[in-house]
Amino acid sequence: MLEQYDLSNLLVLDIETVPQYSTHDELPDHFKKLWDLKTQRIRKDETAEDFYESAGIWAEFGKIICISVGIFTGGAERGLRIKSFAGHDEKNLLERFSAMLNGQPPSLILVAHNGKEFDFPYICRRMLIHGLPLPKQLDIAGKKPWEIGHLDTMELWKFGDYKSYTSLNLLTAIFNIPTPKDDIDGSMVGGIYWNENQLERICTYCQKDVVATAQLLRRYRGEALIPDENITIVA
Repeated sequence: MLEQYDLSNLLVLDIETVPQYSTHDELPDHFKKLWDLKTQRIRKDETAEDFYESAGIWAEFGKIICISVGIFTGGAERGLRIKSFAGHDEKNLLERFSAMLNGQPPSLILVAHNGKEFDFPYICRRMLIHGLPLPKQLDIAGKKPWEIGHLDTMELWKFGDYKSYTSLNLLTAIFNIPTPKDDIDGSMVGGIYWNENQLERICTYCQKDVVATAQLLRRYRGEALIPDENITIVA
């Protein structure tokens, strides 16, 4: 499976997002009304104020604080090289990430877990909000499905099935992919960012998801996992 892809032409990524404001009270009044309308059907018994901690899920109310990317290196002795674009200034973060992509061939294939429903469109929406042009690898308007260079490890696992979401944690478990036990999970990122100001800790968490996705891709291809000593984090 996936043997037709050259690993050196793949870029694995993951993003971490948070609400744009630390609390619902800080939202501008007109956005409070829009938030209430956007979420009234899904928050059940929660108030709009209490539900605001989930605002990072929506590109209209959230922002990106970290994009971690990984590229495969080497030949027979495969490695993985990880780099993160992170910061409080989202526009600057996206400009740096975009400059990196623009320095790569347009044929570069982007890989993420649930990327087609979350990571890729979220990045595009936030870029447009900041008035930034989309890199060729993300500009899919007018393209036919087979012309889009995006791979989604969750979609691949479906094999055409339309059943529910399958987490990266579950897939790494069933494929015996070792993952470090983290002291945080995705639901905690907003609180750690706004209340504890621990961006570096969030970046480490994001990088681990890139490693896990890259290793899952190797398993899909029937290949051995990349040894820890061949995984490099670039400052």
